[in-house]
Amino acid sequence: MYKTLKEVTQTATQLNMTIGAFNTHNLEMMPEMIRAAKEVGVPIIIQTSIATAKYIGYKVMVTVAKEMAEDEMVDVCLHLDHAKDFDEIKAAIDAGFSSVMFDGSALPFKENIAKTKMVVAYAHAHGASVEGELGTIGGTEEGICVSEDDKKYTRPQDAAIFVKETNVDALAIAIGTNHGQYQSKTEVNIPLLKKIHAAVDIPLVLHGGTGVKEEDYQELIDNGIRKFNVGTELLVNWTRVAKEKFQETEVNKSLRHNIIPANMAVKEIVKHKATLFMNLYRPLQSK
Repeated sequence: MYKTLKEVTQTATQLNMTIGAFNTHNLEMMPEMIRAAKEVGVPIIIQTSIATAKYIGYKVMVTVAKEMAEDEMVDVCLHLDHAKDFDEIKAAIDAGFSSVMFDGSALPFKENIAKTKMVVAYAHAHGASVEGELGTIGGTEEGICVSEDDKKYTRPQDAAIFVKETNVDALAIAIGTNHGQYQSKTEVNIPLLKKIHAAVDIPLVLHGGTGVKEEDYQELIDNGIRKFNVGTELLVNWTRVAKEKFQETEVNKSLRHNIIPANMAVKEIVKHKATLFMNLYRPLQSK
């Protein structure tokens, strides 16, 4: 089924797991990502930057997500990531995206609240979910660039006010992760996460998931992370395999012989991550 972010994170909360939000960088990646979720038996969030959505086409992405959700019998949410412009958010919602993120993290607190509320009002009126953000996440990814000096952790007291005032469906928080990090691993601030989780009663979102150690997944999930973003790892491995295949192939050989192996590399990563995100050996939670 084609689902909203609110719907898939409700499932995650009930089962004490997290839902993988996997960035697609072209249309070719999407089918195998969705098939990977089907094989594991979990919902999936397909997310994209504005630039990629424009490159593929908003309506094209919606059509593929909806059709594959029905054909493969898997819950799929289509999410616009890190959008800052209301017109772009409106375009995605009008095209049928089931979820959007308004990234007001660089704005003053009150302005972030006011603009997030405007997005929430429009999205909810059209059946879509909204992810907000408090705090700033470091690194660079798809045009998002934040220096180490500009990183700001999420304050639990601010999170409580923000959630109450905006009525967002999920909250992206800053607890030490970085966009685009894949050659090293970060130290996430678990004590801070616990305080934020105690302060708000909505699903929490972790950005920069590629740089997170897998041994930290359980504690992150047990403390409210219900959407777990993975992007850079997919891009790096798709490109690595594609470069290898294009380097060795004949110029008149069908492109699918180069593209399919790259898509399969992405599929295996999604399956691996989605299995870990199920948090199989941890108890259900009442919150």
